[in-house]
Amino acid sequence: MEKNEMIEKMVSILASEFEVEESVITPEANIKETMHLDSLSLVDMVGMVQEEFGVTIPNADLPSIKTFADLYNYVYSRL
Repeated sequence: MEKNEMIEKMVSILASEFEVEESVITPEANIKETMHLDSLSLVDMVGMVQEEFGVTIPNADLPSIKTFADLYNYVYSRL
């Protein structure tokens, strides 16, 4: 899977699931603020990404994933 393809798929899934416009999901945007996530919703989002892309995101790595670009790079590097 190409990185752009992965990003498009992830944006589509996250926008749909968390009811936000795809246009607000930009690489530099903060994930929690953009998608209005509390800690439980963040866990749901991580689980969804893990299931959809077949990667594991350990809790210890979550603090380093703040923006969508961080998330894209993290997931893509583990595909």
